[in-house]
Amino acid sequence: MSNRTKLIVGGVAIGLILLIWVPWWVTFLIIIGVPTAAYLTLDSSQRRRLRRVSRRQIGR
Repeated sequence: MSNRTKLIVGGVAIGLILLIWVPWWVTFLIIIGVPTAAYLTLDSSQRRRLRRVSRRQIGR
């Protein structure tokens, strides 16, 4: 199993545990908030690069 697959499986497991132990709206805030916070910490040049890469993959 690759490292990326292990990371994805771990994320799903943590998500399921969060759904059981905390209210659904807290889980929703975590799921939306963490990637948003990570995006906002990027430089403007890093954001441009990320958008450019994302567009290329969408157009495959």
